[in-house]
Amino acid sequence: MQHATWSYDAVLYEMNIRQLTEEGTFVAAMRHLQHLKDMGVDAIWLMPIYPIGKVERKGSLGSYYSISDYCDVNPEFGTFEDFDNFVDEAHRLGLKVILDWVANHTARDAKWLKNKPMSWYERDAQGVAKVPWDWSDTAKLNYAEEGVWQGQIESMKFWVMEHAVDGFRCDMAMLVPKEFWQQVRRELQSVKSDIFMLAEAEGVEFFDNAFDACYGWELHHAMVDVAKGNSRVGALRDRIYKLLNDFPRSSMHLSFTSNHDENSWSASEQTRFGEALEAMTALTFVLPKSLPLIYTGQEIGYDHSFAFFDKDAMPPFKANAATERYRRLCALKHSSSALSSADKGGSFVEIRNNAEDCLLTIVRENEQSRVVYIANLSPYKIFSDFHTGIYAGEYLNVLTGENETLYEHTWGDIEPWSFRLLSQNR
Repeated sequence: MQHATWSYDAVLYEMNIRQLTEEGTFVAAMRHLQHLKDMGVDAIWLMPIYPIGKVERKGSLGSYYSISDYCDVNPEFGTFEDFDNFVDEAHRLGLKVILDWVANHTARDAKWLKNKPMSWYERDAQGVAKVPWDWSDTAKLNYAEEGVWQGQIESMKFWVMEHAVDGFRCDMAMLVPKEFWQQVRRELQSVKSDIFMLAEAEGVEFFDNAFDACYGWELHHAMVDVAKGNSRVGALRDRIYKLLNDFPRSSMHLSFTSNHDENSWSASEQTRFGEALEAMTALTFVLPKSLPLIYTGQEIGYDHSFAFFDKDAMPPFKANAATERYRRLCALKHSSSALSSADKGGSFVEIRNNAEDCLLTIVRENEQSRVVYIANLSPYKIFSDFHTGIYAGEYLNVLTGENETLYEHTWGDIEPWSFRLLSQNR
């Protein structure tokens, strides 16, 4: 599948409008776009910006994913004019804007529940719209009804054609038919040829003329397990080869140490990864087919689990060491074509070493560039001994900015969770 040109080397930023600033508005969020551009972000994924239902509302502000109107903006965030100004400023800076799309369900007081045929919703014996899972503030749409398909597609076209958005992150994409997403793809491409589609799902089937990228859930969970000592590097290695062998060459996979679900429901990345965090963050930029993600707060290393249904703003942005690490990683993603996503990326090669249950020693390479990642992904000091062979040479250490020599025979102690990220352009 041919993807939008900009996406192959892209870094995504998931923006939580509610928590990004004290104001929690489009206007306030717009002030952060320059910071993100300077850091190296390419596309902004906005968590749902639509009006939130009031029936069975959770918390004081409700869930972003309980939508009462697909074609309106949450008045707490501002107006359509404010939103359009946000998109215009993002585009002026060269940033793309992707909306979060919730196709599986609406709020329990949604506009569609009032104005559309009853058959648009799955209903119980009493005719009451069903609640999917335990999401008591939502009502399940009925995809056996053709009208739902067209209603969704026309609503998505509204944002593309009237408000210039560049794509969609599709919530719980596996809960609606694959054929629906294939039709979405065809119809959106008819109005915007470089539309970008990300599935919050994981599976080969999502790349069948539907999505550009899917979530890398299995890889993420393997990274967490290694960080917590629940498994060794071999389990992570298996997931990497599964990604390489089981998915199409053209597939893209979202790589992350955090997102809104992980942060709010599983604790901050600092809690989940501990001392492994920096090494794992760097790995998300180096993995084959990777589409790296930065979530609100990560750009300043904010160690906090955001409340999901209430106001819980992050501190005012102030660049720090975390910002600089991301800036360097983003710059590497952009400057090293070996790290391009999908089939445009370079080869993936493992350098064999003497402690493969702890050490990950990998190379990404094409004719223009080479990146070497050497990491002790364990809580133990490890004596390493391996030969780099043709990969020996002079490199730039990406995170220190210093030149380093990678010797043909590399040996010595490697501290717990320490790593080297080396780059060489030809």
